[in-house]
Amino acid sequence: MAAEWPLGGWQNNGYSVMIESSRPEILALIPARRGSKGIPRKNLVVVAGKPLIAFSIQQALVSRYITRTIVSTDDAEIAQVARCFGAEVPFMRPAEFAQDFSPDIDVFRHALQWLRDQQGYTCELVVHLRPTGPVRRVGVIDDAIQKMLNHPEADSLRSVSWPIQTPYKMLRIAGGYLQPLLAVEGMVEPHCMPRQRLPEVYLGNGYVDVVRPRVILELGMMCGYKILPFIIREPVFDIDNEDILPQVEQALLKLEQGL
Repeated sequence: MAAEWPLGGWQNNGYSVMIESSRPEILALIPARRGSKGIPRKNLVVVAGKPLIAFSIQQALVSRYITRTIVSTDDAEIAQVARCFGAEVPFMRPAEFAQDFSPDIDVFRHALQWLRDQQGYTCELVVHLRPTGPVRRVGVIDDAIQKMLNHPEADSLRSVSWPIQTPYKMLRIAGGYLQPLLAVEGMVEPHCMPRQRLPEVYLGNGYVDVVRPRVILELGMMCGYKILPFIIREPVFDIDNEDILPQVEQALLKLEQGL
């Protein structure tokens, strides 16, 4: 199958690629397992003329900061396609880390430990690019990396958006009656207040996350304690079912055309 996919084809929308011998080692890790409930073989579904995983790979390769791009997968076909588009697949992910409920920490710990133990490889930052959120601008990815480089005290950075609904208006059932899910100091009924008077909240959107390896390897966490916010002010797509594929395809075509 890999022979069907020619290398190249990703446009960086005028974003220049810088090659610096002294730049820090930054790893892009793209997790892509075989299983998928909503869309079978989702990571290989063709969208805008390419398998879904190709977009995240090509974005990483165009980045002016990312120095190595690796796909973690348990599937031979995904591995073959990933290599065709320029990613490395130096190992196959163990089956126990590729289940429906496998947490990200297991996937990332395995990758970093394998690279350290088998290749002596270490990096300063790990960039998490999810194949299921392919609509990204490379400049935004690099802005996120730059923010982490500017804040050495931070454990990680997470991209976030404003949620459609604030959790301060949410309710739960307790003893047969509705109760506020969250409290606000000095406010009796936050769920009845205008949104503008409630604390501002953000929702992680998976556009791009960046973490220091020590957080994963030493703390056993994906984010750590000091998490930089990175607000995304554009539509974010996460492919969970086939209904969203036409919207994603249109967005990707516009992105590659520089629109």
